[in-house]
Amino acid sequence: MINQAQPPLEFIPPHFNPLVLQAAQLILPAWIGTQTAITQIEAENLEVLADLYHQFQQGKIRFLMAFRHPNVQDPLCMGDLLWRLLPQMARKQQIPLQKPIHAHCIYDRGIPLWAGSYMGWIFSRLGGTPINRGKADWTGLRSARDLFANGIFPMAAAPEGATNGLNEIVSTLEPGIAQLGFWCAEDLQKAGRDQQVVIVPIGIQYHYIGEPWEAINRLLSEMEADSGLVSEGSTESKSLPSSLYQRLYQFEGHLLALMEEFYTRFYHRTLSSVSSVEALIQSTMDENQAIAQSAEAQRAIASRLQALLNVALQVAEEYFNLLPKGSLIDRCRRVEQAGWNYIYRDELKDHKVMSTIKRGLADRVAEEANLRMWHMRLVESFAAVTRPYALEKPSVERFAEITLLLSDILARIKGNSPFTRPSLGKQRVTMTIGQPLSVSDRYSVYQTNRQGARQAVAELTKDLQLSLESLIVSEK
Repeated sequence: MINQAQPPLEFIPPHFNPLVLQAAQLILPAWIGTQTAITQIEAENLEVLADLYHQFQQGKIRFLMAFRHPNVQDPLCMGDLLWRLLPQMARKQQIPLQKPIHAHCIYDRGIPLWAGSYMGWIFSRLGGTPINRGKADWTGLRSARDLFANGIFPMAAAPEGATNGLNEIVSTLEPGIAQLGFWCAEDLQKAGRDQQVVIVPIGIQYHYIGEPWEAINRLLSEMEADSGLVSEGSTESKSLPSSLYQRLYQFEGHLLALMEEFYTRFYHRTLSSVSSVEALIQSTMDENQAIAQSAEAQRAIASRLQALLNVALQVAEEYFNLLPKGSLIDRCRRVEQAGWNYIYRDELKDHKVMSTIKRGLADRVAEEANLRMWHMRLVESFAAVTRPYALEKPSVERFAEITLLLSDILARIKGNSPFTRPSLGKQRVTMTIGQPLSVSDRYSVYQTNRQGARQAVAELTKDLQLSLESLIVSEK
């Protein structure tokens, strides 16, 4: 809970330290084994990445690894990929790679705020560079641009910008990765260097070892209890997949009604609540009927949820005097940056002296800004459940993901951290290396004029989106 104004967020420059890298490489296996549910990480098409590293080390190419970001554990998986799996495969295939095999990562400047300031120190010593997502962060962009063209390692970044919690849905990509690629090609050309620039997509998917229906049942029961919802039926029937689908959408409808009442009563907003959603889910039906009936309920929920999210963002936007422009995520980023501007104040830079009264007022502004940003964080959590994801392709994986996203929402409402998720069971991770996308081959279009540059960035971003989506494999 932030209740005091603070000095402005400073840029954390990359300061690679090989000793910190060595320590991280030693700690990572134990960390994954004890602090996560991951028991196995495997990779496909690793020879593609090995060849790219070999060419990079020979000075022939510059490249960026654009990896999917469904889970907060993704950076750990990328570390295991580069530090363990890739060297093993290179030795087996007799591909000569120089040590260390590593990458400069681009990370969100907000991570050290919620994960701890020490994370900024670690990322810096691992050669990472931060980006402030909510504004045109020219200092961060210049640093990333320089590393792409001149860094001692390739680059790594998540073009989705943030986790979405969904294995089989790629969020709309931000254009920054494509833009960095063209800037790199431009910088190489100006320097008279003939290296090629490519972006390689990397898919990441998490799969449960065994079907965790019982664990899902327990978590859903806890969520029902927290929300005051009592599900009917015997203990045994309530844990069946068909019953769980009914209960999930009963819970979602109930939670939605609670939030509609919250914003209507205390923020004086107009929301047309439909109390009959729960009635759409009958208590006794087979699994196919339950899924079909749940789909009808989900359609009813979806339209109400969109209205709710719009209202929640308006509550924050009106406080910060922001106009509601763009997608929900675009609006969230602007609210986040506005909140940071209220909390991290230039007046407190370099330990400047501020009168007691001014400091007290600044603290009240910071406290209020943090409270208003809570509405935006709620929208971020809700945004991933605005489509009938668990019903489009019914599977235990998708069901578990939606249940966990809903538990994140409850954690935020209760004032707890959504980053300490409950574990539903052991998981294995599959990482898939896609075919590289050439930036250099598109550079002639980019350098024609402004329109050509925008077109080239948009087309490369679209192709990267399609490539990442093609790497998704549904479990049978």
